[in-house]
Amino acid sequence: MASLARFRPAVRRIPAFARAIQTSADTTQLQDIIEDQSKPFTVKLHEESFRAYQCETPSLEVEVKKDELLKMYKDMQTMRRMEMAADALYKAKLIRGFCHLAIGQEAVSVGLEYGIKPEDRVITAYRCHPFAVMRGGTIKGVIAELLGRQAGMSHGKGGSMHIFTPSFFGGNGIVGAQVPVGAGIAFAQKYLGKNTATFALYGDGASNQGQVFEAFNMAKLWDLPAVFVCENNKYGMGTSAERSSSNTEYFTRGDKIPGLQVNGMDIIASRHAVQYARKWVTEGNGPLLMEFVTYRYGGHSMSDPGTTYRTREEVQRMRSTQDPIRGLQRYIEEWGLATEQELKQLDKDAKAEVDQAVEEAKQSPEPLAKDLWTDIYYKGTEPSSMRGREREEVHHY
Repeated sequence: MASLARFRPAVRRIPAFARAIQTSADTTQLQDIIEDQSKPFTVKLHEESFRAYQCETPSLEVEVKKDELLKMYKDMQTMRRMEMAADALYKAKLIRGFCHLAIGQEAVSVGLEYGIKPEDRVITAYRCHPFAVMRGGTIKGVIAELLGRQAGMSHGKGGSMHIFTPSFFGGNGIVGAQVPVGAGIAFAQKYLGKNTATFALYGDGASNQGQVFEAFNMAKLWDLPAVFVCENNKYGMGTSAERSSSNTEYFTRGDKIPGLQVNGMDIIASRHAVQYARKWVTEGNGPLLMEFVTYRYGGHSMSDPGTTYRTREEVQRMRSTQDPIRGLQRYIEEWGLATEQELKQLDKDAKAEVDQAVEEAKQSPEPLAKDLWTDIYYKGTEPSSMRGREREEVHHY
C-alpha cells in the first residue's frame, strides 16, 4: 500500500474563493434618476456578472420595477424563514429522515420564478422546498409534508425530497436522475408544440453523473427547449468542487451546447439570466447550460454540520459579505425605494406568515393506514385491485 501511495495524484489546490465570476450581492449600479417610482427604471450589473460559452452574454443594463424588487425581497425573506423553521423542527425531532435546506441560495429559486412564466416547467433535486412554494405550493404544504401530515403537498407520504405542483416536477432523491427527466419534459413540450421552457436543476455534486451527459446529448440532438441549470454551491456533500471535478467551469461542459455562468448571489443578475435563457430556448436555439455560482450556509443536509470540510470563518465571511437578501436590501435602501423600517416590516410579515403556517401544519393529522393505498397511480388510472405485502392482502379500489 505504501508503494501505491507514491503514485496517488496530488489534489490540485485552489485558493479559497478563487472564482472566475463576480459573486457579490450588491454591485449593481443605478443608471437612471428615479423620478417616478411607479415606472420601470434601469440599473447596470457588474461587468463580471456573467461569463459565456459559445453564446453572447446578456446585456448588463436591466430594467427593474420598485414593486417587483420589494416582492422579491419579501419572497427571499419568506423562503429563508421557512427553511429556518424546518431547521428548528428537525432539531426538535419533529421532522425525521433526510432534509436538505437552501439557506443562502434564495436568489436562485426566487430569481428563477421571476424570470419564467407560469406555464414553464421546473424540476430539481432534493434541495427543493423554495422551488415548490414559488411554483404554486404553500409554506404550510411544505412544512406539513416535512412533518409527515395529511396537509402536506404529497399528503405526508413524500417527505422533504418529493414535493410537486402541476408545473414543478419535484423534488427528486436520486442524484442527477432529475436531469434526464427534465429532458423528457422538454421533449414533451416540443412534441406538443408549446412555446415553453423546462428548467432542469442539479448541483455541482451531480455534474459528473453519466446520465447528465446523456441528457445533454439527447437535448442537443433534438434541440429541446431545455435549460440545464447547475447550482454550484461549491461543495457536493462534503467534497469541494475542485476535488471532484477536473473542469469546474460547469457552464462549459455541454460540448456543443452553449453555456452561461451567472452570479447566483445577486437576484437581479439571476432573474435577468433566467429571462435570457428562456428566450434562448423558446426561440428555437436548442438547449442551454446555465451555472449559478452560489453558496449554502448550512451543511449538505441536517446530518452534516458543514464545518468539517470548510471553516466557520469561510461561512461567516460569505454571510457577512455576499448574502443575497442583504444585497437586495442595500439596493432598495440606496435607491430610495423603501426605508429600513419598511423593510423590517416585510421581515416581520414573512416571519408571521411562516410561524402561522408551521402551527397550522402541526395541527394536521398524520396519514391513515388506508392512505397507503392511494397515490400509487395517477387518479383515474388505478387497477381494480392492488396486492399488498402478502398474497391475501388485497385492496379493491
